[in-house]
Amino acid sequence: MTGTGWLPPWRRGKPVAAVEHVPPQVRRHVVSVPVGPQAVARAREAVTARFAEAGVMPRSAFADAVLLVVSELVTNVLRHAPRSPFAGVGVTVGSGQLVISVQDTGASVPQLPGDGMGAGLRMVAELAGDYDGDLSCEPAFHHSVLVRFEIPR
Repeated sequence: MTGTGWLPPWRRGKPVAAVEHVPPQVRRHVVSVPVGPQAVARAREAVTARFAEAGVMPRSAFADAVLLVVSELVTNVLRHAPRSPFAGVGVTVGSGQLVISVQDTGASVPQLPGDGMGAGLRMVAELAGDYDGDLSCEPAFHHSVLVRFEIPR
């Protein structure tokens, strides 16, 4: 084009066919916790450190539920994957959701859902459900267990 040059439709007074969609910001933090006697405490500290960024009130019922889930999932790593050198503990926040992930390098994958699911994972699923969330497992990458919560307003 010569003369005025190319202008996008919204600058030429023509209707725009689509509105640009900007996805909500997603923040992810992962910490490697050595598998051992201090693993649960370190995992809880790492997650607690992200509460402000996630908009979670410390010492709230929701914060307590999240920390109980972290404790249970890391305890499962200690119990079922003791040879794993680390537990990867992730906190992902975006679109009003908080996702806790715990990964290990063990050989077994938790049975979700079903008769093979232990009492601890049933409790985790119930806590997630209390906050319109769910429990899932991703065996493709270091046996990740994911717990999704809707963050209370």
